[in-house]
Amino acid sequence: MPDQTYVPHPVDTSHVNLDDLQPLLESLARNAHDIWAQQRIRDGWTYGAHRDDVKRTHPCLVPYESLSESEKDYDRIMVNEALKAIIAMGYRITKR
Repeated sequence: MPDQTYVPHPVDTSHVNLDDLQPLLESLARNAHDIWAQQRIRDGWTYGAHRDDVKRTHPCLVPYESLSESEKDYDRIMVNEALKAIIAMGYRITKR
């Protein structure tokens, strides 16, 4: 039974600006999708028009470019928040 008292407390990233990291963000979102898809495929999932947990089919087992914008946004949001948390925790992201 889930704990009904759980209250998430993510790192405050409201002060972090990622304007200069937008190209990185899109590349990381694409990579995050590929990692997710790779793991699903390893677990026996295949493409299907509808998600079916019993048959292990999923409509997002397609290249990143073929995803809907809302699906791409899910990956972008996760990566965006991870990057912002890294910076909020005092780290720097620089290109070599």
